[in-house]
Amino acid sequence: MGTLVVIPARLGAMRLSRKPLRLLSGLPLIVRVWQRISQMNVADAVVVATDDESVASVVRQAGAECAMTSGKHTSGTERVAEVAALPRFQGYTTIVNVQGDEPFIGPGAVRGAAQLVSSGRFPLGTAASLASREILDTPSLVKVVVADDGRAMYFSRAPIPFLRDQADRATLAERTLQHIGVYAYSREALREWVSLPPHPLEQVERLEQLRPLAAGLPIGVAITNEAPASGIDTEEDLARANARWDAFMTGAATNAG
Repeated sequence: MGTLVVIPARLGAMRLSRKPLRLLSGLPLIVRVWQRISQMNVADAVVVATDDESVASVVRQAGAECAMTSGKHTSGTERVAEVAALPRFQGYTTIVNVQGDEPFIGPGAVRGAAQLVSSGRFPLGTAASLASREILDTPSLVKVVVADDGRAMYFSRAPIPFLRDQADRATLAERTLQHIGVYAYSREALREWVSLPPHPLEQVERLEQLRPLAAGLPIGVAITNEAPASGIDTEEDLARANARWDAFMTGAATNAG
């Protein structure tokens, strides 16, 4: 019984070469993400999942547990599912997928997604934060609409909810949610997710969470007041992350205390 966090890491990123091994404040990015998650104390175990020995070597040197996976996976969820099925991880009932390029993710998002599943409320969990309406016009930022019971109704790169009447601006401000890319799964839901074929909505939006949603698997959404994590996909993102890291960690330590 317990929660397992899996951090998928692959070297095949198109826009930032050898991304997991690029340095963030002197250490490989994947090591920084592992450190960040380990310090949150939200999981009973944290493991890095990779198909590359060079990634495995650096995380093991840092003291992290690592699981080698197939190089044929097309998504982080598939890689997480392979790890969750390994005999040494069979005892964990809640599996959490934290992306290996998001060192700034907040504990509220990770803990919130995990608790939605570990509590039995939902078979799948994720997180979102209240955001300004400016995100609605940015396709790279994923929006989510949430029902009154906390269930995700839809995820999209499009402006949802759409403001049809300016008189409803105040209502929109309470419903503009930016998705945070962390996922929690029960074992059964994770197996079902990866057994499903790609869905047309998933392919159109390039959002893998639309696959289980379209199949009728409920996804709970934990709302946090944390700023959405910034992924690192380009050289410019990496430079900004390096400039931000030390101040971010100082603030995180202060908040934790």
